[in-house]
Amino acid sequence: MSKNEAPKKPTGRRARNEARAWEADMDLRTYRPEQFLDPAALLSSFTEKAQELLEQLPDEDRPRGAQVTSALRQAVLEAFRTREQYVARLVETDAASWATRMPAKNMRRAIRASLIDSGIRVVESSDEGEYFVVVEGEGNGFEVVRPAYVDQATGKLILSGQLRRVFVSGKRDDSRTGTQDATATEEKP
Repeated sequence: MSKNEAPKKPTGRRARNEARAWEADMDLRTYRPEQFLDPAALLSSFTEKAQELLEQLPDEDRPRGAQVTSALRQAVLEAFRTREQYVARLVETDAASWATRMPAKNMRRAIRASLIDSGIRVVESSDEGEYFVVVEGEGNGFEVVRPAYVDQATGKLILSGQLRRVFVSGKRDDSRTGTQDATATEEKP
């Protein structure tokens, strides 16, 4: 650098470019349907393989078919319960990092990527009102307080998002039927 050149001041351009690149990568990541685990199909596949293995055993050592099917069914159900617990923990972690606005963006990005790779859709748009509950505020528009989390494998809502009513200039009163208003259920004195 010569004497006449002033040092460049940080403008935030690099951080914005990194954020755009990360968002583009998240848009490309999708839950792949071929990874979907259907409990009935999984049980059927396991039962067929178990029957093949059992045929190799002598008759006196062979368990009954009903015992095998029952044991396999229990194992499949336990595996799905374990997945639900795992997904619930990931969702709680992501929600906590989102709410506190932690500066550790790398951790947040890693958690979000893990959620997407696990088949969890993170809904951050108030346009999908069926996934949110209105928790506070007044006005004709909505602001996301906490995103909603949907398990793409089952279609179940894992954690409802939260919306805050806000005033938006130039917008008519918005009467969303798909959004539940948590404040509307409270009794007024």
